[in-house]
Amino acid sequence: MLNVLIAGIGGQGSVLAAKILAQAAQNRGWQVRTAETIGMAQRGGNVTSHIRMGSNGEAIHSSLVAHGQADLVIALEPGEGVRALPYLAPNGLMVCASTPIPSVATSLAGDAYQAGELLSHLRSHAAHFVQVDEAAICDAVGSRKVANVVMLAAAVISSRSCQAGLGDAIDLDELTRALEMCVKERFIALNCSAIELTNQALSGVE
Repeated sequence: MLNVLIAGIGGQGSVLAAKILAQAAQNRGWQVRTAETIGMAQRGGNVTSHIRMGSNGEAIHSSLVAHGQADLVIALEPGEGVRALPYLAPNGLMVCASTPIPSVATSLAGDAYQAGELLSHLRSHAAHFVQVDEAAICDAVGSRKVANVVMLAAAVISSRSCQAGLGDAIDLDELTRALEMCVKERFIALNCSAIELTNQALSGVE
């Protein structure tokens, strides 16, 4: 069984990312259950997606990942990575985006957002940690809207590299096929480009 958590804020596409990953698992014939926990029903609120996959033929009876049980956490934002850290399994993989997005409360209060400290905290507390410069890859693709797919691809690549997270369970070809089933046709080429450029950017750690 594989347990995955995708943590982000409203508007980052965490729900779509979960749908793509779940579709890749379903394409393998695995039973999959997903769920979302949403802190605010508007852009900028916390959104966490749970994906549980019966990778060894198990029946999945619950859709929520318990604390300490996530093989993989994909954090679309550093602060949300810290928020999701209690879910990470002792030998789990945390793949975290570099770009900070201050909360509305932080911005209104004028508080400094110490993303560097958050990333250092994650690096020191996760058994396996990969930081992704998703903004640079998105800029190379030509759209910041593909950050969720960039992070999915980074998670697949990093899992195979460190043999944690998803391990060898899902490869980039399977991720691409699932994406083509979940994304509107006019956006497929853009998102496939995001997967390709992510693979190139992370080729040194694959």
